Amino acid sequence: MGKHTETEMDKGAAARIQSAAARDPESETATSGFDVRAQSAADRNENEDDEE
Repeated sequence: MGKHTETEMDKGAAARIQSAAARDPESETATSGFDVRAQSAADRNENEDDEE
């Protein structure tokens, strides 16, 4: 893959990750729990934005 960027996880990205995991429950994304961590990070980032 390309170089990594430091873009914060947002709700849209988390939704895409969860959708991909739901389409293929045996995928690494689904079995590793990354979809849940992505949603948690998006929630956390949204809360940080609200506090500013």
